[in-house]
Amino acid sequence: MAGFEAKRGGTVSANPTPNPAQSRSSATQKPRSLFSADHRTIGRQYLLLALVAVAVGTVLSLLMRLHLTWPDRVLPFHGPILPEDYLALVTFHGTLMVFFVLTTAPQNGFGNLILPSQIGARGMAFPRLNCASFWLTTLSMMVLLSATFAPGGGPISGWTAYPPLSAVASAGPGQGMGMDLWLASLTLFSLATTMASVNTLTTVVRMRCDGMTWNRLPLTVWGWFTAALLSLLAFSVLLAALVLLFCDRHAGTSFFVPMGDVVNGVLQDAKHGSGNGSPLLWLHLFWFFGHPEVYIAILPGMGLTSMVLANFARRRIFNYNLMIATTLLIGFLGILVWGHHMFVAGLNPFAGTAFSISTMAIAIPSSAKVLSWLATIWRSRPEYRTAMLFALGFVSLFVTGGLTGPILAQPILDQYLHNTFFVVAHFHLIMAMAGAFGLFSATYYWFPQITATAARPGRLMSEGLGRVHFWGTILGAYATFLPMHITGLEGEPRHYAQLTGIPGQAGHLMAKPMLMQTHITYGAIFLVLAQIPFLVNLVWSFRNGRLAGENPWAATTMEWKPGLFLADLADETSPEETISVYRGPCDYRDGNNPATFHPQWVSESVAE
Repeated sequence: MAGFEAKRGGTVSANPTPNPAQSRSSATQKPRSLFSADHRTIGRQYLLLALVAVAVGTVLSLLMRLHLTWPDRVLPFHGPILPEDYLALVTFHGTLMVFFVLTTAPQNGFGNLILPSQIGARGMAFPRLNCASFWLTTLSMMVLLSATFAPGGGPISGWTAYPPLSAVASAGPGQGMGMDLWLASLTLFSLATTMASVNTLTTVVRMRCDGMTWNRLPLTVWGWFTAALLSLLAFSVLLAALVLLFCDRHAGTSFFVPMGDVVNGVLQDAKHGSGNGSPLLWLHLFWFFGHPEVYIAILPGMGLTSMVLANFARRRIFNYNLMIATTLLIGFLGILVWGHHMFVAGLNPFAGTAFSISTMAIAIPSSAKVLSWLATIWRSRPEYRTAMLFALGFVSLFVTGGLTGPILAQPILDQYLHNTFFVVAHFHLIMAMAGAFGLFSATYYWFPQITATAARPGRLMSEGLGRVHFWGTILGAYATFLPMHITGLEGEPRHYAQLTGIPGQAGHLMAKPMLMQTHITYGAIFLVLAQIPFLVNLVWSFRNGRLAGENPWAATTMEWKPGLFLADLADETSPEETISVYRGPCDYRDGNNPATFHPQWVSESVAE
């Protein structure tokens, strides 16, 4: 089988033909309106929304770092940052990043943009539901940001909103209207995400093209599929918890407020509408959502990393079926480990042991994925494009952040480390930064898909700026978050607005991490500045980037089928045209010729 010869950096085709974009340039096209149900338009809208959210969330994180390092500084046009202001920054930052960036961008942004093409479908199963889901997500973010201007200030309960303080409107600043708007925002977001999950699952199950069997699905699709399953379960539970918390605040119920608690000087008893509730119920409900959320954010990145490593190493993915199984197993175990967030909450010791074992068990499929990634690129000669660099960075951050997981899975160790910056370092490396590196890899790899129109093919981002962006980002990430392990071990607590001026032994203890605080803050500033080349690259490449051609990466998956996405954009699907798949993805080898590859859409007779 001669197959296809890889011509990297340009168009790859078995039989050179005129560019489909040119032949369709005069075609009648349906206008892409703001409320379009086209899956590509909605995917781009999700990505733009996530870009706004990450910009706002990044600014808030810088304000937090500056205040921790120099707590007496006064902000222009604002004044001093009060403790309630700092807690509001923590709440908005966490909520924006977890929900509107790490959930929205990989699952709904790139999922909408790429998933239908990868399974040979012309769109999502429910286009109007897809459109409604996006605009409900946008409304949710607008409601959240409006809480900044709420009377009494923004919410201060953090993105976890632990009761009883979050359940009592008079508990303190920001716990009134600001907290109500936070609850309304996440309620809307939960509804939108549940709708999007139903759409994703239906699309994968019912709309695969001829020949696209389950074992031929790209690992990216398996990541989106598993994340959608988790979203359907997790966000349904979160939605119920949010409704119960709202009822505690305004309907006189007491699901989470125990009898006899004193909140802001007021005894919570039957006279004040309190019954025999338990904050532990909220912890169970919230973390049943909260820990699967980690995998909702990271599974699409795992799938993309596998495909990108194989693509640029020109290798088959090592043990493909095992990678499918580990994706599903990580999803399954991910819904069984929520209790490790509650080791200090008074769990039954036997329950703590069970959650500890299940948490350590999830390291098995995770390690299998890492070994597969290493085996895939072992002794290969990869092409180190920017997308490949960020995929390798994903592996590095995933391993580094994951190494502290078994430590926190031990109840006896978690007793000390819980609610310290050690935990902050752990989840920022394995969830935030690894997730961000997956998004960056996806952006550089699929930029031709993002920028393609019916009139012309897509464009490529600058590789020079991309490399500057990669090295600045990975150095900034490690400079910022690795030292947090040290400050956490020294006892630095989360959610403290100020570490100085504390009297007694506690003040002496908190003085130790202060030297490291300056280093972390400068690292965070460097990390933010490292994103400037990316933003410049993004804006410049949209109009001036090099034209990508039909298949610039010599890829084998269906989104790069010549003319497929252009026909979709032009709405010119001919009834007699049948899309078929003839093999699995990543078929890059033929005997001793590593340059030969066989795309999924090419039949055996053509490949001969």
